[in-house]
Amino acid sequence: MKEEEIQNKSLEWNLQRTLSKINYHIHTSAISQNLVPKTLSKEQINHVYASEADLLNVALFGMTAKEWREANPDLKDILYA
Repeated sequence: MKEEEIQNKSLEWNLQRTLSKINYHIHTSAISQNLVPKTLSKEQINHVYASEADLLNVALFGMTAKEWREANPDLKDILYA
């Protein structure tokens, strides 16, 4: 039973990661098409993407990605494994 529970959690985790990847591509595509003027430098474009990502993170989770990483330093190895 424990192995089955672990497998189910693993499947759920993979599903969530897949949905996140799909949403990320939709999000970045929308930014590219609607918010990034052609006259911006690469650095400015990166700032636009980062600002939009922070806006979504604050709206959904109440903090930026940087704030979350600082509050959860022990989870870094788990998330980026």
